[in-house]
Amino acid sequence: VLRTLSTSDDVEDRETEKGRLEEAYEKCDRDLDELIVQHYTELTTAIRTYQSITERITNSRNKIKQVKENLLSCKMLLHCKRDELRKLWIEGIEHKHVLNLLDEIENIKQVPQKLEQCMASKHYLKATDMLVSAVDSLEGPLLQVEGLSDLRLELHSKKMNMHLVLIDELHRHLYIKSTNRVGQRNKEKGRISSLVKDAPVPLMDVTNLSTPRKFLETSQFSTPGSSSMRETSLLEVKDDVELDPEENSTVFMGILIKGLAKLKKIPETVKAIQDRLEQELKQIVKRSTTQVADNGYQRGENLSQENQPR
Repeated sequence: VLRTLSTSDDVEDRETEKGRLEEAYEKCDRDLDELIVQHYTELTTAIRTYQSITERITNSRNKIKQVKENLLSCKMLLHCKRDELRKLWIEGIEHKHVLNLLDEIENIKQVPQKLEQCMASKHYLKATDMLVSAVDSLEGPLLQVEGLSDLRLELHSKKMNMHLVLIDELHRHLYIKSTNRVGQRNKEKGRISSLVKDAPVPLMDVTNLSTPRKFLETSQFSTPGSSSMRETSLLEVKDDVELDPEENSTVFMGILIKGLAKLKKIPETVKAIQDRLEQELKQIVKRSTTQVADNGYQRGENLSQENQPR
């Protein structure tokens, strides 16, 4: 418009051009008004739709901003919760360990009573296992517990002296129990022979007795590469609480040796056996001599009674 007006030569041309332009503007306004009247509904719908879209976009931006703020706060809270959960987890482990220690302390307090019961019933392997594990616990995880100092000293003293009881039991079965079985067989044969007239004097038959000596000799002739009878018996020997522990002397002596091994007193046991060997063998000879003399005297009494019917 400015260019057109500036290129005109005089005022009349400018006025003419201005009038033409104004007419064109008025025509454009009329056309626009007509179009607005014709498309009023569509225009109103478009404006409303645009307005709603703008509002939705604004709301979405606000919501996204709020979500970002919530995510940041959740991240902060999760960091706090993670530390709290880690702390609770560590406390749970500590409480569990404390409960285990309390259970162990409760069980150890009952060890002296159970130990007396096992010793009274001669279940020495169970007693040895119980005593060794209790002493290891008292000198290990429970070393700092001051309330168990008296119990620790008591069980340690029992552990130091327990091998003496096992050695005495071992000697009793080695020298006394085995020879008693020979004497009992001899008495049984003597009673049977006394029922038969002119029967020969009963002899001590020890060839079929299962003695510790034969037990060891059997293991010496085992084939190479195979576990010996002695090793197998010691590994498989168990202390059955429902059976009489002294029913089988060989198994009972295996239990005693296993208990001494757990107490780490095998060298002291060997030394005690060597020191008492001569004395025990003399006692065997003395007891055997007494039994033979008693049997001979009883046989003489029986013969004298047969010769005197009155």
